[in-house]
Amino acid sequence: MSISVNSLKVEFSAKCLFDNISYIINPKDKIALVGKNGAGKSTMLKIIAGLQKPTSGSVSLPNDTTIGYLPQHINVSDTSTVIEEVRSAFGHVDKMRARLDELNTQLATRTDYESESYQELIEAMTSLTDRLAMEESENFEAEIEKTLTGLGFIRSDFNRPTSEFSGGWRMRIELAKLLLTRPDILLLDEPTNHLDIESIQWLENFLITKANAVVLVSHDRAFIDNVTNRTIEISLGKIYDYSVNYSKYLVLRQERLEQQMRAYLNQQKMIQETEDFIERFRYKATKSVQVQSRIKQLAKIERIEVDEVDTSHLNLKFPPAPRSGDYPVIADELGKAYGDHQVFDHATFTIKRGEKVAFVGKNGEGKSTLVKCIMGEIPFTGNLKIGHNVKIGYFAQNQATLLDGDISVFDTIDRVAVGDIRTKIRDILGAFMFGGEASDKKVKVLSGGEKTRLAMIRLLLEPVNLLILDEPTNHLDMKTKDILKQAIKDFNGTVIVVSHDREFLDGLVEKVYEFGGGQVRECLGGIYEFLEKKKLSSLSELERNTHRPLTETTENNRSQVKQSSPTKTTDNTPTTPVTEPRQNSRKPTYAEQREHEKLVRKAKKKVEEAEAEISRLEQSIADIEAIIASGNPPEDIYDRHASTTKHLENAMSLWELASMELDEIS
Repeated sequence: MSISVNSLKVEFSAKCLFDNISYIINPKDKIALVGKNGAGKSTMLKIIAGLQKPTSGSVSLPNDTTIGYLPQHINVSDTSTVIEEVRSAFGHVDKMRARLDELNTQLATRTDYESESYQELIEAMTSLTDRLAMEESENFEAEIEKTLTGLGFIRSDFNRPTSEFSGGWRMRIELAKLLLTRPDILLLDEPTNHLDIESIQWLENFLITKANAVVLVSHDRAFIDNVTNRTIEISLGKIYDYSVNYSKYLVLRQERLEQQMRAYLNQQKMIQETEDFIERFRYKATKSVQVQSRIKQLAKIERIEVDEVDTSHLNLKFPPAPRSGDYPVIADELGKAYGDHQVFDHATFTIKRGEKVAFVGKNGEGKSTLVKCIMGEIPFTGNLKIGHNVKIGYFAQNQATLLDGDISVFDTIDRVAVGDIRTKIRDILGAFMFGGEASDKKVKVLSGGEKTRLAMIRLLLEPVNLLILDEPTNHLDMKTKDILKQAIKDFNGTVIVVSHDREFLDGLVEKVYEFGGGQVRECLGGIYEFLEKKKLSSLSELERNTHRPLTETTENNRSQVKQSSPTKTTDNTPTTPVTEPRQNSRKPTYAEQREHEKLVRKAKKKVEEAEAEISRLEQSIADIEAIIASGNPPEDIYDRHASTTKHLENAMSLWELASMELDEIS
């Protein structure tokens, strides 16, 4: 079931975005759409999804093709719980049943048994019956639980109203619904922007092993490298199609540009020599035949055009950092709770001058909360000391959305600039690719990446020595991310980066602080060293690491209650010292031990039953494949193979859930 894009052309205000673009999306393609911001990647996804009409051309889809589309920004319902909202993903089963009833009604009234349309009706009904049987054979609840858990939700979240979750978490709910419908083609626009590292790794595995065709736009290089097997570059209205992942595409693209330039230069040399010959002998009668021949030869040459290379360059450089004290941030027994919910507690760490560190962990575990504590925006418990002469530059996760959309790019900077810098606003905007007419654009018409760049300019207007960047790479293209990464490397101050982008953090930070289970743990080394130490290679390991109880013994936990005098935050707000509860040393009773053993036995039995079912289904598939290999298989053998394979996938899901449950109980 291939999808065909035919002679696509899109024009906006006399500007041609696409011109005569054609390509085919095959059933198992995993395609990365790449190109600079504004090249038309999101527009392409909308056209394939049927949400936007091209100026000319078409997208041809086979009948009954299902499409799942995740845009960058969505509006979600706030009238249901998480589990109810995700269950709505299976509404297509009800539609399939209704369609089957409709076909049955048509069949009952038809008498033209030999006609072609009657045979088509029979085939449609057979196909729909098979699909419905396959859908209904799956364990929906197990799939829902596995998908939500993989995307970072815990079981206690399932029955919470969606209105209690932030926009990023509601985006995950929509992503879960899309993945569960198993569409023929998934269109994903920046799916990792609202995911943490662990959830991105889970999504990678899902797309590789279970998804059908995928077309995605992402600025997460590690993610698209791991997922995709084909790269389509959109550049200056044309496309270049490569059957490789992103890293290999970069090499092939450079080779293409070099070959194109060599061919262009050789042709230009030949044209110049031909024109020189014509000019030299134009008026010599003895050379008239040769001159006419060269003129005709020149007219027939198909001129080589060199692809325009994007030479715009973001000149990003942070001002030199004024010298601060040796320790810009010192936290001792730091804690933060919202009501009964303890976000983190007993956080004790020191960040030295000039260090570049990362805050990582699941969303909601306290990374941005700790940043707000450092900024003095919220009260906390424990001690937090901001060092001598520390000047903080803060880029918030939602910084771009806080811009006033009704004023121009120039006015946005003019309103915050002071002193001599106001005379250089045009130069600064030009360095950030807002030169000329772009500086007069209204903020509301800018792309997500342009808004992020504009917010970054505001950060650069005064020198700081402690940069705190909360998800700075969301909506930035890969080129701009590379430039930002280099600018942070060159910055001689202290940096705290909250990010889920492994490629961005790699080689940038020398220390990682992991947030999870109410604790903040220090890990020396870069991001990949951290992931290697954590060994987050499977969902079950992730669950074990995430749901550790707060009473787990760590180097920061004490066995006695610590008393200390009240301290002050950096904004002079009195805070109450942390009073750490005593460890519960009571041994479980005999009855409690027996109950625990009973739960363990029950969980083990579920794992064993799941393993037995997997073995049985694997044997069934082997038997079916032996029949197929015999050379004379029955007509229904392929349907049996597909159905049994589906049952095996379901059994594997149940085994994973049972194993996770056993791990938690044990």
